[in-house]
Amino acid sequence: MKKVSYFVSVILIGALAACNSGSKELACPDESVPYVVTTTENIVPADSVNGFPEYTSLEKTQVDMKAFPKDADGAYILFCGKSLYGWRGYNKDTIPARWSLGQDGTLQLKGGGEGEAQDSTKGGDLIFAHKFKNFKLSFEWKMDTASNSGVFVLAQEIKGQPIYISSPEYQLLDNENHPDAKQGVNGDRQSASLYDMIPAVPQNAKPCGQWNTGSITVFKGSVFYEQNGKTVVEYHLWTPQWTDMLQKGKFKADKDGPFGTLAFKLLNNCGGDNHEGYIGLQDHGDNVWFRNIKIKVTE
Repeated sequence: MKKVSYFVSVILIGALAACNSGSKELACPDESVPYVVTTTENIVPADSVNGFPEYTSLEKTQVDMKAFPKDADGAYILFCGKSLYGWRGYNKDTIPARWSLGQDGTLQLKGGGEGEAQDSTKGGDLIFAHKFKNFKLSFEWKMDTASNSGVFVLAQEIKGQPIYISSPEYQLLDNENHPDAKQGVNGDRQSASLYDMIPAVPQNAKPCGQWNTGSITVFKGSVFYEQNGKTVVEYHLWTPQWTDMLQKGKFKADKDGPFGTLAFKLLNNCGGDNHEGYIGLQDHGDNVWFRNIKIKVTE
């Protein structure tokens, strides 16, 4: 295994202050806590027996969670409405230009309108720079007409590869106007679904322009998605059933398929050997807003 290390100072925008996000008063992080990124490139050799190609995983310094306040329920406030401290681009050391602080204490993605064919130098997925294992992530979101986005958990950073090659996706979609809502099987590309694998039932997303609530609970491999107060998806990582689902879908171990065997390898061992990973917000080229992003960590 080959390792290459380098140091990059991260410049993140924000302010140390109390702020309003949604209609709730949230405390912002203590940005005096230093955050300098160390990046180590781990080159994983090819596995010719199982057909897995060589790939490079990135291990970067994680932000110190002591800088982040907790709410009354003990959940860390990951986004307070006035600061992007602790966030950065996936496979990047800075925040992509299209992510910014929006009006009324929101985290806004200004889509370029090109979908996945957009200019990656301006956009890209956003991650919170700390790995989590067992937790409940809660968030609010809304989107523009015919918009598409998603939330990822247990993500690894794989050099030159998209975030979804290693991370399950909680789909965010304007079901009424985006054509992807009618693709897949039984609505498994509609909002709050485990994208392209398990449909959200009941499908209770609100129309575009309205705020929705969502949550993702991960506990020892059991994963639950909630949307607008209802549990809509349940699945269990690292089980034979999980492997079967991968093999039946687009992430199957097929070197000739759209994602190939690397996606199957990474998703089948979701979270890596430590079963932990990053939280990510997808840039699919469309306008989307987030607020009240919190995480309650469990042992």
